[in-house]
Amino acid sequence: MPDDIINRIANSKLITLNLEDYYPAGQRVLFDIKDWLFEGIVLREKDFRNHVLEHDWSQYKDNYVALICSSDAIVPGWAFMLLSVQLQPFVKKTVIGDLETLETAIYQEVLSHLDVSDYQDKSVIIKGCSKKPVPQNAYIMLANKLQPIAKSIMYGEACSSVPLYKKK
Repeated sequence: MPDDIINRIANSKLITLNLEDYYPAGQRVLFDIKDWLFEGIVLREKDFRNHVLEHDWSQYKDNYVALICSSDAIVPGWAFMLLSVQLQPFVKKTVIGDLETLETAIYQEVLSHLDVSDYQDKSVIIKGCSKKPVPQNAYIMLANKLQPIAKSIMYGEACSSVPLYKKK
């Protein structure tokens, strides 16, 4: 009689942690202020404040917003602060930067609240290849958070993981 096929991965004590599972719901918006600048390069305070007053900020309800200026304009810090003050009652989070900066900030907050005590002295695989835009920084933050407590940390899938750390 042939030997039964045994799924050693399913029977292993490896714990897979998927950062996609912690991806918060909410639309990500890139808010570019260049169209609010005179000729796309000069911030005129009065004109800028008029744009701010006339804009419907409620459209960003429950969104995550990244503020940028895609032109080579010099933008005073108060301009982005003014926008964030207007967005604050509606959005989940606002940052200055691109969408990857936004995702990193979101994951920083998520991972700061993640209870990792269940991974004490366990072998953990941080799953790679996500369908959602999980930033590379999130993987680093998670590995750093797990390192003091995990027995070992790997990256990838159980069938083809890359070892990253093993407690001595």
